[in-house]
Amino acid sequence: MAEVVLDRVDKTAEILEQIKETIAEKKVELIHLQFVDMEGILKNITVTVEQLDDIAAGKQMFDGSSITGFAPIDKSDLYLQPDLNTFAVIPWTIEENYAEARFLCSVMNPDGTLYEGDTRNVLQKTVARAEEKGYSICIGPELEFFLFKADEYGNPTAELADHAGYFEPSPKDLGERVRLEIYRALKAMGFTIEASHHEVGIGQHEINFKYADALTAADLATTFKWVVKTVASQFGLYATFMPKPIFGICGSGMHVNMSFFKDGENAFYDPADGLQLSSTAYQFIAGLMENVKNMAAVTNPLVNSYKRLVPGYEAPCYIAWSASNRSTLIRIPAKKGMATRVELRCPDPSANPYLTFAIIAEAGLNGIEKGLQPCDPINEDIFHMTNEQRAERGIENLPESLEQSVQLFEQGTIGQETLGEHVFSEYVKVKKAEWESYRTMVHSWELGNYKNKF
Repeated sequence: MAEVVLDRVDKTAEILEQIKETIAEKKVELIHLQFVDMEGILKNITVTVEQLDDIAAGKQMFDGSSITGFAPIDKSDLYLQPDLNTFAVIPWTIEENYAEARFLCSVMNPDGTLYEGDTRNVLQKTVARAEEKGYSICIGPELEFFLFKADEYGNPTAELADHAGYFEPSPKDLGERVRLEIYRALKAMGFTIEASHHEVGIGQHEINFKYADALTAADLATTFKWVVKTVASQFGLYATFMPKPIFGICGSGMHVNMSFFKDGENAFYDPADGLQLSSTAYQFIAGLMENVKNMAAVTNPLVNSYKRLVPGYEAPCYIAWSASNRSTLIRIPAKKGMATRVELRCPDPSANPYLTFAIIAEAGLNGIEKGLQPCDPINEDIFHMTNEQRAERGIENLPESLEQSVQLFEQGTIGQETLGEHVFSEYVKVKKAEWESYRTMVHSWELGNYKNKF
């Protein structure tokens, strides 16, 4: 994180001309207009390249009434406004005289205003609020995933693609070849890849890409999940970003590294401080700690998310911070200067990146605006403390279920302030329905433990 480019300069005409040149060179015929629903699931509409000028002008209409968290049926006409900066030729579609491309889009109302139900727009509003305070937001997410073997229909089986361990190479790491092709696809789409390796869990992998401004980082995370799943399927595998797909081993996280910049300098860095953190950084940390319980429904959005947040598997489940301790919720990585950042370790890769990055940034801004101060850092291994020791140190737990998280989300203010009334109310409704479905379902554990016993 040595150099930072955070400004999205409006050079629409220049960028559009470059896009047209690429389209002609690569012989692009079809363009996919991509956007996400409230849960961060990628959607798209495919149009012909001849419609490019109308597309760029935001004239592509669609029916939003069947998209999760979007418009009611009586107000369903919505429009897609492509972000020209997200244009990319799709590598796996390239043939000798044919190719396809994509744009990521924001959703607009018929009058040209940002649609309040679009989570990409939620993040843009947070970015704008930070800019009003003089800050630019820089984010580097780290998404882990598992590779399972797929059946003849492309559905995941229970068999993992490999049985390697942390950082193990081939021949044990059978996912190495898949990661190479994922790397090639991502690089062709404009990613800067920094590292790739086998993770702790068997069948678990991680590919790290370079940080970016908040909106670009969310776009990259969304694209990353799509590319990983698509390339894996070409190898007869199924990639999942489910937080805890296997009992008894580590789950998958999406650690979020965030920095605020002001006047081109890292606002979290102060060389005079013992930890080289500024007062702004301490306030940001305090804001996260104060709001983390009330935003867990966004950062950890599934019933399954809370199977990951348990002791013994490296995932944080206690609210504490440290300069280096990986058992804490918040960690300050060793690199300093322009690279100084705060790492929040609880989010998982099933989360909607746009909402997740927005609510983390808002929580930090909240701490800065209030001048909050964090408690002392915890440098010991929290997992090996007793309950009494944690209580003496004032270390609280993260929520232990989606039900508890949604209750805290409703009771707090950070959710509605960040998401806005529409997304907030729709999100709560969807998550309550998800919990109720889980609560009333008879699961295999119950059948295995009770059916032949009572």
